[in-house]
Amino acid sequence: MSDLSAAAGPGFPMVRPRRLRRTTALRRLVSDVQLHPSDLVLPMFVKEGIADPAPIVSMPGVVQHTRDSLRKAAVEAVDAGVGGLILFGIPAVKDARGSGADDPDGVIQTALADLTAELGDSTVLMADTCLDEFTDHGHCGILRQDRHGAWEVDNDLTLERYAAAAVAQARAGAQVIAPSGMMDGQIAAIRAALDGDGFADTPILAYSAKYASAFYGPFRDAAECAPSFGDRSGYQQDPARRVDEALREVALDLAEGADAVMVKPAMPYLDVLAAVRAAVDVPVAAYQVSGEYAMVEAAAAQGWLDRDRVIAETLVGLKRAGADLLLTYWATETALRLRRG
Repeated sequence: MSDLSAAAGPGFPMVRPRRLRRTTALRRLVSDVQLHPSDLVLPMFVKEGIADPAPIVSMPGVVQHTRDSLRKAAVEAVDAGVGGLILFGIPAVKDARGSGADDPDGVIQTALADLTAELGDSTVLMADTCLDEFTDHGHCGILRQDRHGAWEVDNDLTLERYAAAAVAQARAGAQVIAPSGMMDGQIAAIRAALDGDGFADTPILAYSAKYASAFYGPFRDAAECAPSFGDRSGYQQDPARRVDEALREVALDLAEGADAVMVKPAMPYLDVLAAVRAAVDVPVAAYQVSGEYAMVEAAAAQGWLDRDRVIAETLVGLKRAGADLLLTYWATETALRLRRG
C-alpha cells in the first residue's frame, strides 16, 4: 500500500475513471462522441479538357477528375455512405470576370448535371460558389483599381457574379449552395437570386468563418487558383482576431438567410468551431482543408505517425468540438472504415 492510499484510508481511491476504459467493449459502450458516415462530405475537383484523372502532387491520393472519373468516384462515395459531395471546377479557359462560374455549359454545371443523372436523390450535391477557380487573376471577385491605382476586389460587383453563379448551379442540380468568397452581403444576394428564380427551397451553407490561412496551399494546386498578386487577407478573416469577429460573421450570414454555417480551416480553429456551435441552432460544418490533409499524408509516408488513427482522431476531435458536418478528403475511406466497425 502506498503512503497516499494509507493516508486516505481503506478503499482509496473509490472513484476510478479508468474502470470504464479498461476494455474495448467498455470504451465503445460509453463513448458519447459518435462519427457516422452520413456526417461526411467529400470535396471533389473536376477539370475541363483532360482525358485522364490528374494526380495532385501536394495532395497524395486526390485527383482532378474527368467527367467519367468524377461519376465513378461519386458513386463509390455514396455507396460507402458519405452524406454529401461538394464540387470545385477548373475550367479550360479563365477570364477576369470568371465567366465559367455561371456558364450553363461550364465545368461545374456540367458536372452537377452528370451527377444528378447518376445519383438522383441518393446524396446531397453541393457546389462551391466562388470565382477564384474561374478568374485569370485567381482572386475571389471582380477587380477594380482604387484611387491610388492598386487593384482590389470590388465587393458589390462580385455579389452580382455570385448570385448568377448560384442560380446556374441550382438549375444544374446543386441541392446546396455553398458560397466561400467572404464578400459582405453575399448570402443576402444569393438568397434573393435563388428565391427570384424559383429556388426558394434550396439551402445555403455559408462559409461564415473562413480565415486567410496558410493551410490552403495544396488546394491552390488542386483548383489552380493561386492569386496572381497579393493574397486574400483583405476579405478573408484575420487569424489574429478574437472569436467575436467570427461570431459576428456567423450572425450576419444567418440574418441574411443562411441555413447552415461553416468554419474553415478546421483543426487550427477548434476554439472558433466550439464557440459557433454554442451560439447557433443550425447545422455547423467544419472543413478539414488541404493543408491538414497534406501534413498527415506526408508524415504518414515517412512512418512518423499512424495514419488511420490520426485521421480518425482528427475527425472525432472536430465532432467533439461541435461540427455536425465534416468536409474531408478522407470521407470515402473513413465512411468505409466506420461501416466495417
